[in-house]
Amino acid sequence: MSLIGVSGVLQRVSFGMFTAVVLVFISGAVAIVLVHPGAGVAAALFGVLCAAALEIAWIRVGSVPHRTPAISLPVLVVPALAPVLPGQAIIGVVMFGIIVALLVESGRVSVSVYSAGLAGMGCMVYFLIVWLLGLAGLAELPAVAAASVGYVLLVLTLEVVRMHLINAPADRGGRPLFSPVRLSALLVGVAVLTVFSTYWAQIGLPTPGTGRTAIQTAIGTLVGSFTVALIIIVVRSIRDMRRRLIGLVAGSSILSATRNADSDICISAVLCEAAASAVGVQSITVQTGPAEAGAIGVPVMLEPGELRFLVARRDAMDGAFSGVDRRALQALAATAELALQVRQNLAGLTIRANTDPLTGLPNYGAFQEALDTINSTRINAEAIAVLFMDLDGFKRLNDTYGHQAGDEVLRVLGQRLRQSVRPHDVVARVGGDEFVIVLTRLSTLAEAQAIAETVLAASVAPLAVGADIITPSLSIGLAFSLLVETDVASLVHDADHSMLMVKKSRRRGGLDGDVSINVSGHRSSQFNDTIALAIDEDQLQLAYQPIVSLVTGRIWAFEALLRYVDPELGAISPPSLVEKAKNLGRFDKLTRQIAEKAMNAAAKFRLIEPEIVCMTINVEAGQLAPERLGRFVEDLNNRYPEISLCLELNERSAVRLSMQIREQVNRLRSGGILVALDDYGSEDSSVDSLVRVPMDILKIDRSLVDDLDDIRQREVLTALQSFGDTLEYSMIVEGVENEDMARRLAQLGIRSAQGFHFGVPQGFTATVDRLGEFGAKAVLPVHRAAATVPPS
Repeated sequence: MSLIGVSGVLQRVSFGMFTAVVLVFISGAVAIVLVHPGAGVAAALFGVLCAAALEIAWIRVGSVPHRTPAISLPVLVVPALAPVLPGQAIIGVVMFGIIVALLVESGRVSVSVYSAGLAGMGCMVYFLIVWLLGLAGLAELPAVAAASVGYVLLVLTLEVVRMHLINAPADRGGRPLFSPVRLSALLVGVAVLTVFSTYWAQIGLPTPGTGRTAIQTAIGTLVGSFTVALIIIVVRSIRDMRRRLIGLVAGSSILSATRNADSDICISAVLCEAAASAVGVQSITVQTGPAEAGAIGVPVMLEPGELRFLVARRDAMDGAFSGVDRRALQALAATAELALQVRQNLAGLTIRANTDPLTGLPNYGAFQEALDTINSTRINAEAIAVLFMDLDGFKRLNDTYGHQAGDEVLRVLGQRLRQSVRPHDVVARVGGDEFVIVLTRLSTLAEAQAIAETVLAASVAPLAVGADIITPSLSIGLAFSLLVETDVASLVHDADHSMLMVKKSRRRGGLDGDVSINVSGHRSSQFNDTIALAIDEDQLQLAYQPIVSLVTGRIWAFEALLRYVDPELGAISPPSLVEKAKNLGRFDKLTRQIAEKAMNAAAKFRLIEPEIVCMTINVEAGQLAPERLGRFVEDLNNRYPEISLCLELNERSAVRLSMQIREQVNRLRSGGILVALDDYGSEDSSVDSLVRVPMDILKIDRSLVDDLDDIRQREVLTALQSFGDTLEYSMIVEGVENEDMARRLAQLGIRSAQGFHFGVPQGFTATVDRLGEFGAKAVLPVHRAAATVPPS
């Protein structure tokens, strides 16, 4: 049987036992009192009234409402009635008072019987402790004090068991089930009150006058306990009213705040939160049916035509809900309905204010807001694009077919635009015959262009307007944004400008007059600012990759490679950095910074390991003109006479060397600067470069060594090495990934190589550490190499 099943059986068995105990003791009490009518009846009636009041005046022994036990103290009736009624009758009187109180308060028989049975068991334990301690010779007053404490502990123990059986919510925010201060105060208080009641029952009340009977003393003591109960009830009621008032204000504020909330906010959850603030509850829900027994519920209309009920529940032992609680829920339900109606009205007004009435599309204001939100909330990996569209010849269309036909064309065009893009894209009408589309969740410019082609094809299909067939014509400007824009308006401006270029081309009747889509050269303004700042403040870093001799197995040079990680944009690829530096007019400045850092690092490497004799940096051939970097590199080389500066020219920039640049290259070489031709063997390589580019080193691209099992690759490498020996230049093979590649290249006569097998590019500190620990050794031990990861 499951735990839930066992719990249900135990609850039913407990209820049956308590019912039997209640029936036995109440019937016994009635029989005993009726045997001695008169004074006994009066004492019993006062006892019932006092027990009822004490049951309602419950006290919580934990600091978390509805998550910690509460206890009432009808045991205070016992010492007052002990001189005039036997123990069985007293227990029956207490039980009957509790049943009367709870039936009036909650109307629930099960709760009344359980509470009466629980108090009855506590009173039995009370009498048992008094009897046992009396046999042990303990005085009566300490005995009743101990017995009252026993009553409290027994009731609390049974309450904890009950709460566990019904799986009562136990989230107390880290606070304990019992408050030590409250529990201590309760135990001391009940012991003191019980002792006073017993003492007064023995010697009489501390009031003027003499000659009172035992019945009068008992009734007077009960009146004192009744007064204590009333004080507790009044104090708690005042606190509850204050809490309820504060909760109503807080709850109404929560509901009122939903007027400006996002439409996705669940009003049911907001209403439950507000109700929990206003009414002391264990749980509160919005449900389709009315409240069950013990809970309270009020109807609430959160959706037109759909009646729901706001239902509050609390532990039955926490006391029944009052009419004030119900009215608080009703007030919150009404506030929720009003707030929802206001929000719906505001939403309707907002929609009308932000919607073009002809096409039903967002208008210019809504488009601007949407674009700002899309731009500011997208992640760096998400590109967007703006398509700015204009309906060609719209004035002529209106003049020819009438304004109604023009409106129909615009309406149909709006539908076609909306249907031709994806659900997460934004389509808006921003002018008389102008539309804008924001394409989101893009990866590449090609993707944006493909969608633009789809939009164009769907838009220019012929359409029937009355008896006429009209074929719309569109001009489209596209602006693509890869990164978050600091000025997103520039994206729209560039798209608009590109669209105007299409129209201008058509008016001029140029060769591209039939082209309907023009792509802007827009680049992210944030990216521009980031790269410009990084270069201007010299924030870029270098990584150094070793170049090794396959003959000696030693490092003899390093290549300096550009690296930059922006705090916001993340790692930026070197090609993107270089391209942006060119666009920003900072390419030469960037190259100077790289060369300065690289040669300074090389000098420090050489102090650690004298075998390091060369540092290579990447430049473009055009940068070697004297007025650009020519004189700078000469001076830099002269400042480091023990280090050979090697300038790596990528083959694309060296394909068409002007006579002036060729002469400059030879001048630099004669001054001791090495020149290398980089990436030979890539897609654009040609034999012409081997003949026409003055060089000291030929660097072989990894694409020529990716399959050394291919005899053609081996023959090409052998021929190039032979060619280099003849023309007196060295050859370095890049992309050597493992020991097998290095061994086979050495067998082919290759003397220098570079690649991850010898080391990934590392920063200055890591390179210094490597040289300090391993010297110029080309291949690190396996455990060290395995722990090294390529930088981003």
